[in-house]
Amino acid sequence: MPQAPSSLPVRGVVGPTTTPFLALVAGETSGDLLAGLLLDGFQARWPDLRAGGIGGAQMTRRGFGAWWPSEKLAVRGYVEVLRHYREIVGIRTQLRQKLLADRPDVFIGVDAPDFNLDLEADLKAAGIPTVHFVSPAVWAWRADRVDKIRRSVDHVLCIFPFEPALLAQHGIAATYVGHPLAGVIPMQADQAAARQQLGLQADDLVLALLPGSRHSEIAYLAERFFRAAALVRRAHPAIKIIVPAIPALRTQIEQAAQAAGMLAHVQIVSGQSHAALAACDVTLIASGTATLEAALYKRPMVIAYNMNWLSWQIMRRKKLQPWVGLPNILCRDFVVPELLQDAATPQALADAVLHWVDAKIFAPEKVRVLEQRFTKLHEELQRDTAKIATDAIQNILAG
Repeated sequence: MPQAPSSLPVRGVVGPTTTPFLALVAGETSGDLLAGLLLDGFQARWPDLRAGGIGGAQMTRRGFGAWWPSEKLAVRGYVEVLRHYREIVGIRTQLRQKLLADRPDVFIGVDAPDFNLDLEADLKAAGIPTVHFVSPAVWAWRADRVDKIRRSVDHVLCIFPFEPALLAQHGIAATYVGHPLAGVIPMQADQAAARQQLGLQADDLVLALLPGSRHSEIAYLAERFFRAAALVRRAHPAIKIIVPAIPALRTQIEQAAQAAGMLAHVQIVSGQSHAALAACDVTLIASGTATLEAALYKRPMVIAYNMNWLSWQIMRRKKLQPWVGLPNILCRDFVVPELLQDAATPQALADAVLHWVDAKIFAPEKVRVLEQRFTKLHEELQRDTAKIATDAIQNILAG
């Protein structure tokens, strides 16, 4: 395992011309993407920045020292976490010891609150400033986390505009930085270019399937997504079905497609989720950050989720509002359908997808209304996230 820098700047005097050592932990594909965008801002401010911790491909290609890969933490659901509990706790213990021995100027936990908050609490107690990027959704799930956030974190970088005021009510310092993806995804995506990139025709009818970025999500969602796609294809035989897959999950996705009898009828591509969303007419998509990406691409979608039964029973009791999908939460309305757990049958998923396909063909004004809602949302989330976040980190370093 790579060693953290042994010679560190003196805390409290780090400025624009000195080199801080920052530790980051991003626990899955979406966190890796967000952290990568943060690192762009950090490196613009501190060209010789030293950063290490847990990360993925987006972070490592920016020179980040990934001591463990982010997919080690990519587990969702209470029962699923229990299966990996000993390994995850072991990683956290080793990382805690490493950071207490080679102290970073600031620790930044990127999402992954179940892993990061406990680690942040220990580091904060030891005098290491702690920042959490992406506020735990205490407004949607597990309001009991507020006290833990206050104990664990010196500052929260929020990606939604209403969050700082909510956290301030509980004595938690926070800054709204906008959502990084809103600055990366164009306000008007070039659908024709995305289709050309993926080998699709300009006049194709295109469905994008995004069944998740975790092994557990693929296990619970992928086959039912493919069975739903088969029903959609029965209604529209010429439809093109594109499936972006991170390399580590490709074999599992191919097996699910084979089990549904759809392997020969879909195009599975490595990565390129943004190209798939830009190219598609509608997407069937797992609940998570990808749904916000789909909204920023202004695409009609059907949001679905399925998980271990016991995990679902626990989570549903902690739910604080009627929506689960981020586009619906942020629009405060069911602007797109959500089919969760037992409701996420292949037939129901197919019917919901076909509703959007029919709207595109016969009622395009309905699609335009959705695009207008998502454009307004995009404008609300668009900020210079990397600079605002870097300014906040600079203030902490100077304090």
